[in-house]
Amino acid sequence: METSTEDASRAHTGDTAAAAPAPEPGAAPAAGPPLAVVPPDSLSPSRAGDFMQCPLLYRFRVIDRLPEKPSEAATRGTLVHAVLERLFDMPAGERTAPRARSLVPAQWDRLRASRPELAELFADDPDGERLARWLAEAERLVERWFTLEDPTRLEPAERELFVEAELDSGLKLRGIIDRVDVAPTGEVRIVDYKTGKAPRPEYAEGALFQMKFYALVVWRLKGVVPRRLQLVYLGSGDVVTYDPVLADLERVERKLHALWEAIRRATETGDWRPRPTKLCNWCDHQAHCPEFGGTPPPYPLPLRAAPTGAGAQGRMGPD
Repeated sequence: METSTEDASRAHTGDTAAAAPAPEPGAAPAAGPPLAVVPPDSLSPSRAGDFMQCPLLYRFRVIDRLPEKPSEAATRGTLVHAVLERLFDMPAGERTAPRARSLVPAQWDRLRASRPELAELFADDPDGERLARWLAEAERLVERWFTLEDPTRLEPAERELFVEAELDSGLKLRGIIDRVDVAPTGEVRIVDYKTGKAPRPEYAEGALFQMKFYALVVWRLKGVVPRRLQLVYLGSGDVVTYDPVLADLERVERKLHALWEAIRRATETGDWRPRPTKLCNWCDHQAHCPEFGGTPPPYPLPLRAAPTGAGAQGRMGPD
């Protein structure tokens, strides 16, 4: 997932492995003193995806901020991203596959030091065999990237770029872009690495939504519509591109406004409905979900009565 779940878990800063990662807007915090509960005030691609997948999942992550166990897949994604980011610190001639593979162990050590909770991933692996296989898979993903792009010919304008824009309505959009390339002519390409496999065409729109979200933010910040959106799927060795036009970004903006209105309404009424899908099998919050016989925590925000005729949550329709 390759799904938006990996992006939600892979919240990191421009110095991914060197410092403790800053939580993505709305992400569940690390263990520590309880934080004051405040209504959500911004939207990221991952949190938008959460609400469209299951409004109750959004509540658990953003309102209740329930902890989630680290997963091997999401953590491997974080590790691979850190390696690909660090590779561009080197001169172009040194950006080779063997050099990139050699970065994996050190980046894993730095990531583990900055996020102590990751120690539980391999707590039941005393001989280190599973960890060795996991690291070897990360190395294979890094190596595959060299069959898809040539880093000796790339000089990114930005890496792990945090972006934030406020729309005319007051809605704040936030996200972290893996890579921004700018051509000598000024054309902008937004690149995102995925460590899973490319989805079938009928499911590709979810990943493109994330990229169009980033393109909208860049357009609102810079007044420039990115020339190309590029998804690099390291799990399957595919590169998916899309060339947006202004109408695409305007449609996404309308969709996000409708989505935010649904989130605002649910925040005020406490009406967060579960939406069962196959993805429920991987959800950490089954113990709190009514679909599995659980009970959500007491709602921590003030409530008001829900308006009559409220629409189905999260169903925003096509872009």
